[in-house]
Amino acid sequence: MVAVTLKNIPPEVYERIKQSARINRRSINSELLAIIEQAVLPRPLDVTETLERTRRVRELTAPYVVTDEEITRLKNEGRQ
Repeated sequence: MVAVTLKNIPPEVYERIKQSARINRRSINSELLAIIEQAVLPRPLDVTETLERTRRVRELTAPYVVTDEEITRLKNEGRQ
């Protein structure tokens, strides 16, 4: 295993890590490993779940129709 030393951690960041470790019942080292793994390792994609969420969003948004004119108006308002 490789060891890494982390220096100059801001106190507020360290406190948040400690709190998260406590909540997850981990050591600070284990919590940091979990945070790093979550940040750099790809999560497996659940295609079925993704398709189901997509279908639900389509169902919820189906009644909303946005015209080209409305999009143009909103873009122009945002530029002011």
